[in-house]
Amino acid sequence: MYYVVFGLLYLLSLLPLKVLYLVSDFFYVLVFYVLGYRKKVVLQNLATAFPEKNEAERLRIAKNFYRNFTDTFIETIKCISVSKAWLRRHIKSDLQVFHQLHQQGYKCQVHMGHNFNWEMANLSLTLDLPYTLLGVYMPIKNKVMDRLFRYIRSKSGTVLIPATSMRNAMMPYRNTQYLLGLVADQNPGDPRAAYWVRFFGQATPFVKGPEKGARNAQTAVVFCHITKIKRGYYEVHFNLATAEPQALPEGELTRQYVHFLEDVIKAAPDMWLWSHRRWKLQWKPEYGPVME
Repeated sequence: MYYVVFGLLYLLSLLPLKVLYLVSDFFYVLVFYVLGYRKKVVLQNLATAFPEKNEAERLRIAKNFYRNFTDTFIETIKCISVSKAWLRRHIKSDLQVFHQLHQQGYKCQVHMGHNFNWEMANLSLTLDLPYTLLGVYMPIKNKVMDRLFRYIRSKSGTVLIPATSMRNAMMPYRNTQYLLGLVADQNPGDPRAAYWVRFFGQATPFVKGPEKGARNAQTAVVFCHITKIKRGYYEVHFNLATAEPQALPEGELTRQYVHFLEDVIKAAPDMWLWSHRRWKLQWKPEYGPVME
């Protein structure tokens, strides 16, 4: 079954982006107007994050989000067959910070959110990166889709690290200079084992893993976000957060990341994944203090 799915999607990926975006436009109408996929969740999230905006303004953000959502789906299919030259044309980045950190002997972590199009960003990073890129991913239950996404995400050289067995998978690289890519805006499984930070005015839990890993392994931390130049063209931006995370008070790195993420989202709200329930967990006093 995998080869059937892969073959069909590979043939589809050979079509020009202009044609593929017609497919994306169709899916946008289907997902937003017909199926209403997670529409209530998206609009509720936007109402929570932007209470100062009126309903029409939030609806406009939602529509643009769904357009980016379906474009990302189509662009990810396109990535099945794209060349390195194609990636260089369609996604730009300045990797100077990584070259400097590598020369200084640092291991490195990149913390980013669900910022479109993270799949293309992953593929482009390895083209000129001085590090081995280790990408943490959550295995997909459907074996066909899991194998397909593992192919896409590793085709440029990213070494995939399953989140379900991260410690063991990291062992071969523990004494090397690596760059670990982490999506750091995840909801924790246990709200008692989270850093709680004020995010869009709401007490919000963030996973402790990225910060704890950086402190324990003494890795430099770089914050990342993506901007959209035009349809199909992106730029990846990197900001050095700290080269010495162990010198910061516990929780401070996460607090800084949350503020960074909020600023990024406010600048381009349609570029973040609003369809997951960001505020499904409610803070309780026993969870500890909320960082501002």
